[in-house]
Amino acid sequence: MKLERLTGEETLARAAELIDLYRVSFDGPPWYEDGHGAADFARRLTVDARRPGFTAVLAGQDGEPAGFGTAWPTPRPFPAGRAYDRVRRLLGDEVETRLVGALEVDELAVGPHARGRGLAARILGLLCADAADCWLLTAPKAYDAIRLYERLGWRRLTGPAADVVVFARSS
Repeated sequence: MKLERLTGEETLARAAELIDLYRVSFDGPPWYEDGHGAADFARRLTVDARRPGFTAVLAGQDGEPAGFGTAWPTPRPFPAGRAYDRVRRLLGDEVETRLVGALEVDELAVGPHARGRGLAARILGLLCADAADCWLLTAPKAYDAIRLYERLGWRRLTGPAADVVVFARSS
């Protein structure tokens, strides 16, 4: 499996690969996204890839994409909209000291054909390799993802009743 880092410009040039992979990665359990999820991701990607410090990792095997991750440093002040409002509601002012400036892992996707081989951990490792602090969030029903982050030593910042699960990692 080959992993490569992509800049924002390189990511946009290969957006179709990421969008297709997003679609197959999130159309089954526990996400069950419909075609609108991939369309929303495509719109977000055109904006996100232009953020300062944006980076992506694309994994491929035999010329076919198998997984990817996207990330960027969280700006100051802590943003609003998207899932940011829920994170602020759960963590309060702690977002300004713990998450601002940290690398924000926005997407981590592995196609069904490539699961169970440690690829998500490898993508996440390369994505966060140069960052002192990282954070991400996932859904409480994403049990496999939660187990992965815990196994990799990420610390859960939210309680068991939260509607999103926020994890952080410091090197």
